[in-house]
Amino acid sequence: MSILITLLIIAVLVLAHEWGHFITARKIGIPVHEFSLGFGYKLFSVNRDEVQYSVRLFPLGGFVRMAGEEMGDNEDPAGFNSRKPWEKILVSFAGPFMNFVLALIIFILVYAAIGVPLAVDEPLIGKVIAGNPAAQAGMQPGDLVVAVNGDRIAAWNEFTDEIAAASEGQVLKVDVERNGQIIALEITPSRTEGSVNPTIGVINAVQYQRQGIITSMKMGLVQTYTMTVLLLQSLGMLITGGAAVNDLAGPVGITKLVGDVARIGPVFVLNFAAFLSINLGLINLLPIPALDGSKIVFSLVEAVRRKPLDPEKEGFIHWVGFMLLMLLIVLVTYNDIIRLIKG
Repeated sequence: MSILITLLIIAVLVLAHEWGHFITARKIGIPVHEFSLGFGYKLFSVNRDEVQYSVRLFPLGGFVRMAGEEMGDNEDPAGFNSRKPWEKILVSFAGPFMNFVLALIIFILVYAAIGVPLAVDEPLIGKVIAGNPAAQAGMQPGDLVVAVNGDRIAAWNEFTDEIAAASEGQVLKVDVERNGQIIALEITPSRTEGSVNPTIGVINAVQYQRQGIITSMKMGLVQTYTMTVLLLQSLGMLITGGAAVNDLAGPVGITKLVGDVARIGPVFVLNFAAFLSINLGLINLLPIPALDGSKIVFSLVEAVRRKPLDPEKEGFIHWVGFMLLMLLIVLVTYNDIIRLIKG
């Protein structure tokens, strides 16, 4: 299920990104030969309005094949390479921009249709994470904690304080109310990787408070801005050495993260999809060969020089960049697999 959800999220993000390139190129008047979801072997395609819409074997990406971008097609007067620098910049920027728009739309829909999650103060169990001590002891969503080791519990923070104060290997006797009956459970908290205090693998119940459309739009803009700033800070740490390549997550790592947030609830999946969309938009704006950011830089250089760069040299630079990106994906995927094996 995690794999299917991940593929669906990636497909939506890629479609939004490539649609930005596609619609902008068409508006400007650049002929588009193919709109593809995925890379590699073509599974099937449909031709419409002189454009081939195709789905390819490897779904981790996509592309819009425009006139004037390929060897032997550089002289097409209507093609991408023959366009003015500002037109090239618009087409290149449109893809990442649509990822930010998609993230904003997701946030607005979540706030307006589902609402803002507000934690319930009472010690009511909302989620029980599989494989953790609470699940192993038989705790269920909807259980109301009434006592821990004989001490009455009236609020959620009282319950978490009892868990945090547990010593290594200590068994907690937790009384919960379920369907009008008191059920006694024995739970041994454990420390997970990265956690300071012992945990049992539960999340408190939440109530969702829907927002008006105007408020949702404001909150969506703030959330999009906040996540963008956080991702920029993370990229800065990667550049300055504050973070390592080993900290990056590839397709395998993202699939695991999707599985983790899916256990919590659909709202978290949607928010994570918005986060990934912003991530995709930012990464593509980096001035790295083969990414949209490098095309923007080349167009700016062309505007300053008042003449285009050699198409063959530019194409070679993008090809080298693409190979390096593929190598990076292989590296982070290897790290993902190693992390999974080590637990």
